[in-house]
Amino acid sequence: MTLTTQFYTLLVMVGMGSFFGAALDTYSRFLKRAERKRWIVFIHDVLFWVIQGLLIFYVLFLVNEGEFRFYLFLALLCGFSAYQALFKNMYQRGLEMLITIVIKLYEFTLKAFHYLLFLPIKWIVVTIFTLCIGIFKMIFVCLKWLGKFIFLILRIIFKPLQWILIKLWKMLPDTVTKKVVKFYKKLTGILMKCKNVIKTFFNRWRKEKD
Repeated sequence: MTLTTQFYTLLVMVGMGSFFGAALDTYSRFLKRAERKRWIVFIHDVLFWVIQGLLIFYVLFLVNEGEFRFYLFLALLCGFSAYQALFKNMYQRGLEMLITIVIKLYEFTLKAFHYLLFLPIKWIVVTIFTLCIGIFKMIFVCLKWLGKFIFLILRIIFKPLQWILIKLWKMLPDTVTKKVVKFYKKLTGILMKCKNVIKTFFNRWRKEKD
């Protein structure tokens, strides 16, 4: 490994140490250890350290083909210490500012969606539904009044016919009227018997089914 490569590797490891410090603060900010269960915190910690180790090794592999020296470990510590001493407070303030901006942007997007899309669509649907109900009610009222009007017309039309039939019935001889009444009673009796038979059959069928 040449001197230039060693110098670049040293600078990169210092940078990775600072990056590790920033990543650790970011991870701690979002993890919220006090609100998590221990086994969840343990799994997240293991994954975090594995990812950081793989990332550092990958960067080292790009710079000097993965050759690790002891002074590179010291460079990582120097970078981490430099971050803690110089950049930590500034980074945390910037991180909080970025989180606040993202939250505000998310809330603004939700409100914009609510007022620009959801509410107009909601009022359009409600208006169409209300109009449809109003139209159906109006049609129902019109049909109701039309039915009453037709029924009244039919009564007016059939009233003279009823009067004529009553007059004709009275003009018929008694023998004819008696036969008609007798036939009517007989027909009524037959229909009542049929009704009783059907009713008895259905009652037996229900009992057998139960």
